[in-house]
Amino acid sequence: MKNYVITVARGFGSGGKEISSKLSEVLGIPFYDKEILEMASEMSGIHKSSFEEVDEKLRKSNLVKIFHAYRGKKDYVAQPEGKDFRSDDNLFQLQSQVIRRLAETESCIVIGKCADYVLKDYDNVISVYIEAPRRACLKSVMKKLNVDEWKAAKMIEKTDKFRADYYRYYTGNNWTNPINYDFTLNSDKIGRDKCVKLIQAYVDIRFGE
Repeated sequence: MKNYVITVARGFGSGGKEISSKLSEVLGIPFYDKEILEMASEMSGIHKSSFEEVDEKLRKSNLVKIFHAYRGKKDYVAQPEGKDFRSDDNLFQLQSQVIRRLAETESCIVIGKCADYVLKDYDNVISVYIEAPRRACLKSVMKKLNVDEWKAAKMIEKTDKFRADYYRYYTGNNWTNPINYDFTLNSDKIGRDKCVKLIQAYVDIRFGE
């Protein structure tokens, strides 16, 4: 089996990271989330904190961007001496460069980062969107982060909006559009462990010999 990549987009509280972690263990391949930021930082020399500030979100000063799709060149990365080297758009390009290199060299799971779009032209990619009803997400966030229902609701609303705006700007598409993905999973109805089994089965169907 050649190397392959599973991209995972997820609603906040749906268990996407937990599912990815379990899938990583079952398949014996690494999964990348914040690690993408670290790798982009090491590659570019830009401090990791700059990547963290724009991790799946647009800065407040740039929210006007959501009304205009990103028009940058796919593989263009500004040079260190250029004025745009530390711009939000270049930080996205640097992350994307890391994701493409991973797709070309190893089997792995990539969480978020518009990875489904970044790798849309690759034939060794499976893209999955994981969501759950609000009540299930609330329960999950309340338990995991030890917050009350009001706080959990605010966190879900804020995080999902950040992710949707970021995705819309950089891809020109809607984050929850099922056409973006091979399939979507309701982690509450199916169960997180069975989500792992379903994705594993699909890997075998797509890439098994």
